[in-house]
Amino acid sequence: MRWKKKLPFKFNRSVTVSLIVAIAFFMQFLDTTAVNTAIPAMARSFRVDVIHLSTGVTSYLIALAIFIPVSGWIADRFGTRNVFCIAVAFFILASTLCGTSVSLTQFVLYRIMQGMAGAMMSPVGRLAVLKTTPKEDLPVAMNYITLPALVAPIIGPLVGGYLTTYWDWRYIFYLNVPISIICIFLAWKYIPSEERKERLKVRFDAVGFVLSGFSLAGFMYGVEILSKDGVSYFYSLLIIGFSLLLLWFNVRYSKHISHPLIDYSVMKINSYKVTILTGSVSRMIIGVFPYLVPLMFQEGFGLNPFESGLLFLSTMVGNLSMKSLTVWIMHRFRFRTILIVNGCFSALFTFFTALLMPTTPVYVIVLVLFTAGLFRSLQFSSLTTLAFTDTPASQTTAANTLYSTIQQMSTGMGIAMGAVVLRFSNIINHGIAGHYTIPDFRLAFIFVTVLGFVHLYGYTKLSKDAGSVVMLKKKMF
Repeated sequence: MRWKKKLPFKFNRSVTVSLIVAIAFFMQFLDTTAVNTAIPAMARSFRVDVIHLSTGVTSYLIALAIFIPVSGWIADRFGTRNVFCIAVAFFILASTLCGTSVSLTQFVLYRIMQGMAGAMMSPVGRLAVLKTTPKEDLPVAMNYITLPALVAPIIGPLVGGYLTTYWDWRYIFYLNVPISIICIFLAWKYIPSEERKERLKVRFDAVGFVLSGFSLAGFMYGVEILSKDGVSYFYSLLIIGFSLLLLWFNVRYSKHISHPLIDYSVMKINSYKVTILTGSVSRMIIGVFPYLVPLMFQEGFGLNPFESGLLFLSTMVGNLSMKSLTVWIMHRFRFRTILIVNGCFSALFTFFTALLMPTTPVYVIVLVLFTAGLFRSLQFSSLTTLAFTDTPASQTTAANTLYSTIQQMSTGMGIAMGAVVLRFSNIINHGIAGHYTIPDFRLAFIFVTVLGFVHLYGYTKLSKDAGSVVMLKKKMF
C-alpha cells in the first residue's frame, strides 16, 4: 500500500497504457520479422518461386507508408481509444485471413489489409500514451513502448523458424489472435475515452493524402528494390527521386492550408527537428545491426540459422538490461550529452563487431553483441523520448504522425543500407558481386561505423536544455 501512495494516479495510468500499447507494438513487430523466416515454406504452399514472396513483404510496407499519415486525423475525429481498438480488431481479421491464404494473390491482398491496420495501430497507440503521460514521465512511458522495436526483430526469426519447422507457417499469423483479443480488452478498459466535444472535426486533406501516399509509397518501394539483386540502381534511384519530388510538393502545399494531413510546421521545434533528421540516421544504423549480424554469422561464419539466432539473442539481453537504467540516465543527464556520448560508444561497438572472426571465442562475441545492445537501446529510447518532450500539447498529434511516418521509412532504409553497403563491399573486395565473405562484412561494418561517428555532429545542434523538462533533481523512487 505504501508503494501505491507514492505514485501519482497519472503515472499509474500512463504506465498501464504504455504496457498495453507495447503489447500491440510487440505483436506487430514480431509478425513482421517472423514472416521473413517462413518465406520458403510459404512459397512451397503457394507453388510459386520464392522470389515472388517479397511482394507480400513490400505490399505490407507500402500500405503502412500510405495510411500512417491519415492515422492522426482519424484519431482526432473518432477518438484515440476507439480507433486503436478497431485497428487491433482489424489486425486480427487480416492476420486470420493471411493464415488461411491459398494463393499469393490472396496473401498480398490480406497483407495490404494488415498493413492498413498496422498503420492505425502503432501511431494511434503512441498517441494514446502521449495524451495520458505528463512530460516529466515520458522517459518511463517511452521506455516501455520502444522495447518491442528492439526485441521483436531479434526473437522474431526464432519464433518464425520454430513455428514453421515444427508446426506450420500459418501459426505465425494465428498467434496474433489471442494476443490481440487481450490487447483490445485491456485497451478498452484502461485507455481513457475522449468526449465527443474534445474531438477535432476538421476537413480531410484529400490532396495531402494523395501526395503523401504516392510519395511515401514510392519511396518505400524504391528503397525496398534498392536492396534486391538484379534490379538496376538507376531504376531504384529514379523512383526514390520522383517520390522525394512529390514529398517536396506536399511540404509546400501543406503551408497553404489550415489543417494539413501532415503538419510539417512542427519541424520548427529544434529538438524535434534533430530527432527527425539526425535521428533518422541513428535509427538506420540501429536497423542495420539485425540485418548484417545474423547474415554474417551464416554466410561468413558458416553457422546455421538457429545457431546464428542464439548468438544474436545476446543483443536482446543487452537491450533488456539497459531498460532498467534508461530512465535513470534520462532523468539525470542532458539529452545532448546522452545522444553524443552514447552514439560514440554505439559506433565503437559496431567497429568491434567488424573485427569478429569464426575463431573468436564465443564469450567475446556474446560480450560484444551484449554491449552493442546496451547502447542501441539507450539511443533508440532517448530519441523517441526527446521527440515529444518539447512539443506543446496542441501539436502532439502532428508530431506523432510525422514521427511515425519517418520512423517507418528510416527502418526500411536501414535494411536497404545494410544490403547496399554489403554489395558494394563485395564488389570492392572481389571486383564483381558474388558470394559474401568475412572481409565483405568487415568492410560493410566499417562503412556503418564511419557513418555512425560522422552523423553525431547533428546532435551538437541541440541546445543544452533540450528535453530538460524530464530531468529530475529529487531522488528517484
